[in-house]
Amino acid sequence: MMQRRGCGNSAMNVTVLFLLCNMIINIGNITITLAADNVDQKLSSCGSSNHYKEALEKGILFFEGQRSGKLPPTQRARWRGDSALNDGKAQDVNLTGGYYDAGDNVKFTWPMAYTVTLLSWAAIEHQWELSSANQLEYLRSAILWATDYLLKAQDSQSSLYAQVGDGTRDHQCWERPEDMDTPRTIYKIDKKTPGTEVAAEVAAAFAAASSVFKHTSPRYADRLMHQSKEMFQFAITNKGSYQGSCPYYCSFSGYEDELLWAAAWIYKLTGEKYYLRYLTANQAWSHPVAEFSWDNKFAGVQTLMAKEFLAGNMNLSNYKTDADAFVCAMMPGSGSSQIKTTPGGLLYSRESSNIQYVTGAAMILLYYSNTLAASRSGSAQKVQCGYKCFTPAEITAFAKSQVHLKSFYCLCYYSFRVDYIFKILSLLRC
Repeated sequence: MMQRRGCGNSAMNVTVLFLLCNMIINIGNITITLAADNVDQKLSSCGSSNHYKEALEKGILFFEGQRSGKLPPTQRARWRGDSALNDGKAQDVNLTGGYYDAGDNVKFTWPMAYTVTLLSWAAIEHQWELSSANQLEYLRSAILWATDYLLKAQDSQSSLYAQVGDGTRDHQCWERPEDMDTPRTIYKIDKKTPGTEVAAEVAAAFAAASSVFKHTSPRYADRLMHQSKEMFQFAITNKGSYQGSCPYYCSFSGYEDELLWAAAWIYKLTGEKYYLRYLTANQAWSHPVAEFSWDNKFAGVQTLMAKEFLAGNMNLSNYKTDADAFVCAMMPGSGSSQIKTTPGGLLYSRESSNIQYVTGAAMILLYYSNTLAASRSGSAQKVQCGYKCFTPAEITAFAKSQVHLKSFYCLCYYSFRVDYIFKILSLLRC
């Protein structure tokens, strides 16, 4: 079976998040959004809620199709075989394993780490839903496959392997990973060739994943948290944008968001004051944004820290203000909305890979509305956008309108069948 050739900016482009019992699976340039509650009657023609569970299963199975290295006996994607067994060998380092980017055969550490962070967030927030669908262990395996590789990629306290494979050469050659004959060039970041974005995202990934394995593999979890703190120190000690040295998939938003993102995750899971002080001292880096993506994590930081603010940490007010601004940028009729919608109501931020940004926005809105609803701070439960005020219920309703769009649901039901492309486009009405 041929892999799909990757499209869009986010390299691996596969994230799984489950917020407010909504299961969001972003695969390549196509996103499936799953909801655990009842589907609007208008969508009934697409199928029943059983398709959500099936899509969830297949979404997690997708990761097994992207595996690189020596495949385990438990491999379910039987069309795949062992591949790239000599990655790093010429440089006397073992870089086997991990995930291929999308439909190509390159391994990019930065977006792979981002994927781990979000997969772990899914496991943390919605363990019950995953267990009910008998998918929790598969999700843990998907995370483990990546973290094992990222641990190998952390060459020392002062270097990290950021890429395996030549993106340009690879993208010129369409072939199965088992048959690849393109260069397996390796690239690393260190003091001379910095990449703070990459190091900080790996730190965030290790921290988030440590919580996933806290009870099942406590020693492994401790190791991940230790490496997370080590990577964070490497990132802040050797500051320098990946934009200046990256061979492929460079940074466009700078490294401040990744540094705050990493600190937020470590603080969330350890409660250590050092990271809270870092987040407080550097909250001026935070600013209003209108996207949440592999390159721009500010909205994620803002939602995590807004929860801390609403819990009583008044020194984090900038994050709360910026989280509110994200809501205002997304909500139609806010007076400060920055994102247009298609005639069918789908958020439309850009021509290329738009669905991944819709997914990110819906996820943040759902998470933040849940945070607001759980708050006891009175007026802080609402978001003021100029003359318009939005309640958590209204924010949730809009996010779910994105979740429940016919396009998402039918993408789930049709399971990427090519013969339904025109039907999907028709439902999008854009």
